[in-house]
Amino acid sequence: GWLLLCTHAFPLVNSLETVIGLYGETLEVPCNNGKAKPEDLLITKWKYDKGEAIRGDLLVRKKDQSASVLAQDEYKDRVSMAENSSLLLSAAKLSDQKTFTCMIVAGADITEYPVNVLIHKAPSGLELSEKAKELEIGKPTKLGECVAKDANPAANITWLKDNKPLIADGKGILIHTSVQEDPITGLLTTSSVLEYSAGKEDAHAQFTCSSQDTVGQEQVSSPVTFTITYRTENISLEVISGGRFIEGDNVTLKCVADGNPAPTSFNFNLKGDVVKVENSDSYTLTDVTRYTTGEYKCSLVDDPTLEASRHITVDYLDIKLNPSGKILKSAGDAVDLALYFNASGKPTVSWSKDNVKIDKEPKFTKLTYSDSGRYECEVTMGPLSRKASFELVVEGAPVIRQLSKKRSEDGRHKILICEAEGSPKPTVSWSINGTSLDESPFINGKITHKITVVPTVNLSVSCTVYNELGQDTRVIQLSPSKYDVKHNSIIRLFRYALTLSFHCLHLPGI
Repeated sequence: GWLLLCTHAFPLVNSLETVIGLYGETLEVPCNNGKAKPEDLLITKWKYDKGEAIRGDLLVRKKDQSASVLAQDEYKDRVSMAENSSLLLSAAKLSDQKTFTCMIVAGADITEYPVNVLIHKAPSGLELSEKAKELEIGKPTKLGECVAKDANPAANITWLKDNKPLIADGKGILIHTSVQEDPITGLLTTSSVLEYSAGKEDAHAQFTCSSQDTVGQEQVSSPVTFTITYRTENISLEVISGGRFIEGDNVTLKCVADGNPAPTSFNFNLKGDVVKVENSDSYTLTDVTRYTTGEYKCSLVDDPTLEASRHITVDYLDIKLNPSGKILKSAGDAVDLALYFNASGKPTVSWSKDNVKIDKEPKFTKLTYSDSGRYECEVTMGPLSRKASFELVVEGAPVIRQLSKKRSEDGRHKILICEAEGSPKPTVSWSINGTSLDESPFINGKITHKITVVPTVNLSVSCTVYNELGQDTRVIQLSPSKYDVKHNSIIRLFRYALTLSFHCLHLPGI
């Protein structure tokens, strides 16, 4: 298509107007600023300035005729005339930057309209090349060269960091710009070299360059980043596997330096023993013990003054319970219980008896049979846990705590109840035969035995309890019930009557 750009137009006849065309495009040069043709127009003719006050003819159009090309030079095949009398110039190039004149013959008047032609061209490309491999902090380094090729007028190049323009300050930012002209085309190539003094903050910065031509087109290079190198200024010692440890753990120490490239060799000071590690920044302490606790350090091999330290604590927990194992004691005795522990911190202690948690540490000032059982203490501190236990057996010769009697529900029997304590479990025996009702479970050294009897006369009944440690006996008095007395009296009378009858039958004369 045709492209017409007017930077300024002077409406006065013989004033100089300027038209800007784009390189390689068809340029339209207006005659009399594109105004309507006069009614008595006879001839329209285009000429150009050859220099040294010499003009060359391009083409002419007479009234009611087609335009005729007059040029015999390079314009012969490049010029034509539009319907509105504008000059059409194809494949515009820099050599077309000159004055073209439209001459109009109308009636008896001859008027000329000179037009100054400028040819502009955007850069054919924008390339950031000769990039630095790396940038060293504080050292001015050629970051790269930005080239805008084949433009007219010469392109202006701007350097940007993270899309913000860099302004030359003569110190950390130096920009050198040069322009070269192609001897054949006359096009201009702009080269801009950036010398830059990097900082640590530039480690991830994106650098670009851009160009903007006179027609408002902007080109931006692809962004580039750089490795920023700098000496180590700070060093730290990290513990990779955690902060606190228990015996048996592995502890990995890592020496972290802020230099770039990072150092590859370190000295690890292991509580006085120095170990040099190459091609690694870590050292692992295996199967640590409480004696591993202490101060650890690391430093640079080539600069021992850069040193970092870290305190490592290995937690431990030892306990001892006295007494332990199986303990045999007599009822009424005392047991001194002592729990000792050796720990790197303050532990928590809990107790249980026969797998049931109890609120506090047991005290045994006067043992009873109910104190028998398995006692266990658990001592915890963080992830550490230790247990100790003992089994307490309280023994004693059996003692009858109570020997009692009561009437059965039907009133015909007597129930004897013998309640005893002792351990091991006592055996219960009675001095008379009776019907055994039940025997209670042996719990906390206590046992209860019941029998049922039917006394016919007054009598003493004894209950005896015994085990391997001794025995105890108690006696209770029993008397028959009123029903039993009446029943026994009738039987005695009946027996007496039988006896009397027997004697009477054997008297003489009967």
